Amino acid sequence: MGKLKGKVAVVTGASRGIGQQIAELFASEGARVVCAARTVNEGEHRMLEGSLARTVDLIRKAGGEATPVAADISSEAECIALIEAARAAYGPVDILVNNAALNYYVPTESYPTNRWVRCFQINVHAPFILSKEVLKDMIPRRSGAIVNISSGAAIGPGRGPYEDQEVRGGVMYGATKAALERFTQGLAQEVAHYGGISVTAVSPSQVVPTPGTVHFKLVTGMDDPKGEPPILMARAALLLSTEAADKVNGRVTYSQQILKEFGWIDQATGRGVTTRGSGYSEI
Repeated sequence: MGKLKGKVAVVTGASRGIGQQIAELFASEGARVVCAARTVNEGEHRMLEGSLARTVDLIRKAGGEATPVAADISSEAECIALIEAARAAYGPVDILVNNAALNYYVPTESYPTNRWVRCFQINVHAPFILSKEVLKDMIPRRSGAIVNISSGAAIGPGRGPYEDQEVRGGVMYGATKAALERFTQGLAQEVAHYGGISVTAVSPSQVVPTPGTVHFKLVTGMDDPKGEPPILMARAALLLSTEAADKVNGRVTYSQQILKEFGWIDQATGRGVTTRGSGYSEI
């Protein structure tokens, strides 16, 4: 029997990359997965491959159960509609994975305000709205898991002077991920008295090759030997969704760190293991 047999999971950003891998793994473990994203069909995204149709098709061909829901989660109304669609398809939500994220690699001095605001809507506001909605299902049952996908970008550069003065345009993304980690621990404390609900955050220990990271040249390609296979992030999300709340609630962690800690892998490297993580991961 799979670890998620009978569970209902919602995964945002499931059309490609880490979100797709999480959706596929959860389905293989028995979950009924609601896959959410904006790209419904292949070729609709002007830069990146991947679509909800492809993800759901892969899940169904492997014998899993999944439903695609097109959603622009920068909109509160569409966030609420997404959770309502999940309930209509499968019933109350057991697991929410806030994976969808947006960034534009632009220096702050020239960052368009409308893009800055949209990134915060997707990276910070949507996890709040979606969490608020699924808690309506989780609190009465005193059971559930919310997993927020963070990033090493949440680790700031520290105070100056700065030897490295290269401008990479990551200020906004780092700020949203740091906010997501603080939100994670704050919400975790709020729901702790229900006993069976966990709220966690996990980042890759190393950069994960995905269509997005390849496009922005964060890795050399999908087979970059310095990259981390996306299955490790999916397995970390699975671990955080299935371990008892009293063991993981409030954890801000890294894929290989948490997998090694719980004995799911033997060797680990990267953030949280051979280098330090964010401040939230250490408290």
